[in-house]
Amino acid sequence: MSTQIFKLSQEQRDRLLQEIGNLLKERGVLQQSVREQQVKATTASEELFLELLEVVDTLEFLLNYVANHEPSPQSWERLPKSLASIEKKLLMILERRQVNSIEFSATQPDFTLCRVVDREVRSDLENQTITKVVRRGFRLGNKLLRPIEVITSKTE
Repeated sequence: MSTQIFKLSQEQRDRLLQEIGNLLKERGVLQQSVREQQVKATTASEELFLELLEVVDTLEFLLNYVANHEPSPQSWERLPKSLASIEKKLLMILERRQVNSIEFSATQPDFTLCRVVDREVRSDLENQTITKVVRRGFRLGNKLLRPIEVITSKTE
């Protein structure tokens, strides 16, 4: 087994030490950046969880009310409004995170936005006409997060 000894000139040694110094500084900057990103991600998660807990509180209040009160015509009339309020809160939480409902009013499916989940025989409509939206679709920024799920007509 032979060992080789490498000799560096003073210039090479200085350049190597400078490179090592630069790499150590860069590593420190990257570590600080990672720590900052972790804090941001944790803060964002905590904010989301607190918002969702508000929705859970609203549902819990509604469930307790239903469990502890005799159903009356007035309470049944208020139920859709209460549920709509919960839905509105959830949609606002999504919107704050750039998740938006896809607005779609065409009668024919746009297959870049829609997924046909069922077909129904309808002789009164043109083939492939949307008869019902089963689930709303959502975008995250410009990306399709979930397509609109629809039922379309078929003539036979």
